[in-house]
Amino acid sequence: MALRLSISARNVFGRLPSSVSRGALTRTAIRSINTATQAAEVERAPTSSHFNAKDVIAKEAGYMVATYSRPEIMFERGEGSYLWDTDQKKYLDFTAGIAVNSLGHADKGVTSVIADQAQKLIHLCNLYHNPWTGELSRLIIDTTRASGAMVDASKVFICNSGSEANEAAIKFARKVGKVSGNPDKTGFVSFHNSFHGRTMGSLSATPTPKYQKPFGPMVPGFKYGQLNDIAGIADLVNENTCGVIVEPIQGEGGVNVASKSFLIALKKRCKEVGAVLIYDEIQCGLGRTGELWAHAILPVEAHPDIMTTAKALGNGVPIGATIVTEEVAEKIVIGDHGTTFGGNPLATRVAHHVFSRLSDPEMLDEVKRKGELLKDELEEMKLKYPNLIEQIRGRGLIVGVQLKQDPAKIVAECRNRGLLILTAGTNTLRIVPPLVITDEQIHQGLEILDGVLADVAEET
Repeated sequence: MALRLSISARNVFGRLPSSVSRGALTRTAIRSINTATQAAEVERAPTSSHFNAKDVIAKEAGYMVATYSRPEIMFERGEGSYLWDTDQKKYLDFTAGIAVNSLGHADKGVTSVIADQAQKLIHLCNLYHNPWTGELSRLIIDTTRASGAMVDASKVFICNSGSEANEAAIKFARKVGKVSGNPDKTGFVSFHNSFHGRTMGSLSATPTPKYQKPFGPMVPGFKYGQLNDIAGIADLVNENTCGVIVEPIQGEGGVNVASKSFLIALKKRCKEVGAVLIYDEIQCGLGRTGELWAHAILPVEAHPDIMTTAKALGNGVPIGATIVTEEVAEKIVIGDHGTTFGGNPLATRVAHHVFSRLSDPEMLDEVKRKGELLKDELEEMKLKYPNLIEQIRGRGLIVGVQLKQDPAKIVAECRNRGLLILTAGTNTLRIVPPLVITDEQIHQGLEILDGVLADVAEET
């Protein structure tokens, strides 16, 4: 059977270093799929020129665990803030893969790094050193401290996802409690409307019935408070609390912003009882607010003992990180925790590139400016549709539009008109576009949303 490659080596490997021969790389690519079985797989790989997305989706449904409800469209490529489906319909992306693709889709810098590193070393077990895991950790610590956030940041644990980063944070806080001398110091506190992940520890910190109920009982020792309830902190966090986890801006829960006074009071109480304070910045961090980290606007006395990140860190390449102070790090010894894929050379080199760009002061200033533009136009829309929009909240390019009705119809119609947008919490539209989105694209997306809201307003 003849081998037919439907895509060029350039499209496979992105922009290559000048030292690499494209001809040699193309030959390498072909040699890597030179068996009959692999060639057949390439021939069967669907492209928009010879398959119907709905048919393929229906056929493949029987092979996939049904954990997601998806519309019957299939995306095959992207560029910057745009995506194209298999029918070549173009969409403006206000989701960024749920705040992941901060540098946009098919970013040339990212694809070049992937191509170059893939030719050298993709995976190496953590029994050995590689050039990038430690260098990424150094960059995160040095840049974080220089930014004015988490001034006591000291060490990093690299993993594969946000859930894993939070799982590590929970384990580290439990270890700190275990060596405190108080055998009962195992309690954990989180907050309603938070989302920390779907592994059992992070799920136990996510007090949403639809997520927890199918898998109960949860890990024991967790209790939940209300975000921004300063009066309730004293009873919630006590001498038996080992850790408290909070999102400075709740993403999945509805883009709810934790107040400065609440976070200051929360850290003060944690210090009083010897509890570890964890900031989950998986969605709101890494430039999303116009600061490197969302908590950077807080005074030093409110900085965390542990901070978690993921999502934007790899711009789509799976990676997460748990950042800790020296006081926490010294309690963790060899063998306490580990990961097979976490810290692999490919992911960490990509993350090093992404982090370097997302921490650039000029980019962060642009995020602030574009965030103000976005919110100003949404506030005008709120005045225009008072019976539909209740509140605009958020910071930078993580914005929630609180509606007075179920947003499902609005989201579907926006998608029909070429705009991808998310929901969150209760009746909230969540806008988390790529941080590289342009002013023109913001206007374009809001024009589509405005048109949809106008039609909905006429119907109600």
